[in-house]
Amino acid sequence: TVFLIHDLGRPARFHHMLRVFKLSSPMSVGSWILSAYGPMAGVAAVADLAKRLPAGPSTTAATRAAAGVARVAGPPATAAAALLGPAVATYTAVLICDTSVPGWHAAHREMPYVFVGSAASAAGGFGLLAAPRAEQEPARRLAIIGSVAELAARQVLERRLGDLAEPYHQGKSGRILKAAEILTAAGAAGAALTRRTRVGSALSGVALLAASALTRYGIFEAGLASARDPKYTVVPQRQRLQSQPGQGEEEPQATT
Repeated sequence: TVFLIHDLGRPARFHHMLRVFKLSSPMSVGSWILSAYGPMAGVAAVADLAKRLPAGPSTTAATRAAAGVARVAGPPATAAAALLGPAVATYTAVLICDTSVPGWHAAHREMPYVFVGSAASAAGGFGLLAAPRAEQEPARRLAIIGSVAELAARQVLERRLGDLAEPYHQGKSGRILKAAEILTAAGAAGAALTRRTRVGSALSGVALLAASALTRYGIFEAGLASARDPKYTVVPQRQRLQSQPGQGEEEPQATT
């Protein structure tokens, strides 16, 4: 939310965006998603921490009240944050694809799946890095499923885009995304094979977190590369014109 407000230029603009809910505007929808998700995730986190407060007759009334509020508010806040989580993970993909940048706009079908898969693998990776070994199994499953989804969506994206996918596997952006792909595969394999070692799980988690960051950075660079080269705009335009009925055909010569 802080980065979004900074990107808008003036803090008041974020408030103004909440005056309406416009489904055709990814920025408007994203502002509402963040406004709902942030407080819910915060309450869920505080409620989880409140469970660690000392209990017993010696505790103060304030401590007992905080624990009671946590028990009541924690579950619904956690459920709301869980429901909004996929929207938070995908709305930025919709946002960049709703632009005239060729490499992003043409990938609008697959990009949300790439982003949500990347977010899931990173979340699972963080769980592998931070959680006790006995509690890592849900994070491990999430890391593997997210990694497979991300890699599969990337393959579909690049095959469907054809020549427009060149920035995704060439130049600086291609090198970044290749490194992200290797780290994602290695992290997912490590998550599946390192159930008995804490160090292996932690290394897998670090690999998945780095892969997710590189994926976003690589996609950003790929979009910039496609915007700098006119062929990624001109060639698709010509192809669309030629595919229309009556276009690209020579005018018939007049006869007497």
